[in-house]
Amino acid sequence: MDIQSLRIFKAVAEYGSISKAAKELNYAQSNITTRMQQLENSLQTVLFYRHNKGVTLTAKGEVLITYADKIFRILDETKEVLRDQEEPQGPLGIGSMETTAAVHLPRFLSRYHSAYPQVDLNLKTGPTSQHIEAVLNYKLDGAFVSGPLSHPDLITKKVFSEELVLVGNSLLSQSLKSHKVDDLTLLVLHKGCFYREKLKHWLHEEGVIPSKVMEFGSLDALMGCIAAGLG
Repeated sequence: MDIQSLRIFKAVAEYGSISKAAKELNYAQSNITTRMQQLENSLQTVLFYRHNKGVTLTAKGEVLITYADKIFRILDETKEVLRDQEEPQGPLGIGSMETTAAVHLPRFLSRYHSAYPQVDLNLKTGPTSQHIEAVLNYKLDGAFVSGPLSHPDLITKKVFSEELVLVGNSLLSQSLKSHKVDDLTLLVLHKGCFYREKLKHWLHEEGVIPSKVMEFGSLDALMGCIAAGLG
């Protein structure tokens, strides 16, 4: 049973005649007859009483016409919901690195919400690798990640550039001057963080092994501990 067969069935039921339905649908009468026979065979029931004046629905046919009406109503509702609206609306899932969400996105999200209030925006923070996987698996509509990024299944656009710097108190400055960075405690975000990986790569190239690495789950906590002189 397919949608077109249901449409033909509905037309035959409404006109009470295969010939009238064929004329209305611009089909050959033999095609209508064949489709109705196929529909009855697939459902293993008789849908019409055939007589000289045309056709009349059987009890099973009456049941099917009720369900057909429901099916077509649901299809119309589905098309209406999925049709592109003049103004964007509905859910929008966006991923972002925590630093980007804290520093860059607030003003953009505020403007976007003012322009498109019907959009239900959901922002999820996390590392770049996690967001790329979520976008590829259709769990997110898009994400702000660190680049450069090249993937055949992703469309990328550069939004802004950042300068990567080390942040610390006066001890950091002294250690950098004396090349004793490995005496310091290193404060980093969770594993998978793009900045952490960049820093790890740089330290490896410089042959520096920090005496201790402390991991934090949020940017605010990390910055607060740096300000307090923890590392």
